[in-house]
Amino acid sequence: MKLKVINIEGKKISDIDISDKIFSQDASKSLIQSLVDWQLNHFKPRTAKTKQRGEIKGSTAKIYAQKGTGGARHSSRKAPLFVGGGVAHGPKGKVYKVKKMNKKVRKLGLFYLLSYKHKENSLHIIEDFKNEIKKTKEFNNFIEKNNLRNSLIISDKTSTSKIIKSARNIPNLKIISEEGTNVYDLLKYKNVIFTKTSIQTFQDRITKWRNFII
Repeated sequence: MKLKVINIEGKKISDIDISDKIFSQDASKSLIQSLVDWQLNHFKPRTAKTKQRGEIKGSTAKIYAQKGTGGARHSSRKAPLFVGGGVAHGPKGKVYKVKKMNKKVRKLGLFYLLSYKHKENSLHIIEDFKNEIKKTKEFNNFIEKNNLRNSLIISDKTSTSKIIKSARNIPNLKIISEEGTNVYDLLKYKNVIFTKTSIQTFQDRITKWRNFII
């Protein structure tokens, strides 16, 4: 299938071929939900860690006789009841609900969301930025004129260097590299904007993955 390529003024300059296998899939809500859960679980690594009673150094000898003291029964000073003992039910370090997500599943999630964006007319291709846009106002005018507020820009390295200074202060706008395309960002932003080079690179990279044919 073909998709139009626009310039900074919003005018169509050419068409580009995009793969039906990537941009014409039927979405699976359950798969996308699983991918979002997996990604959110890895955004903030859980590094807090407390020692359980089995990890405290010290004697394991019974602190006093089982009977005859008039006090409660105790076995070791390492019990959570005592100062310096282990912590009951404390954080145990990196514990994730979803520890692993297969590469093929992550690939399908990208296909489903990109297909959805295409069906909703929220997928756009813009020509590579060859000249630096220094003023935020100029780039914001492009966004406003083409009704592209709340957008994720997936850009090649050269174009990123040309627009990063003018785009970084615009709210609800994010620029990522083609390699960083992910389900969470695709779902978070209403519009997805590829540069011409980035979408070609993306398609070339995806087609080299094993088991691409689905």
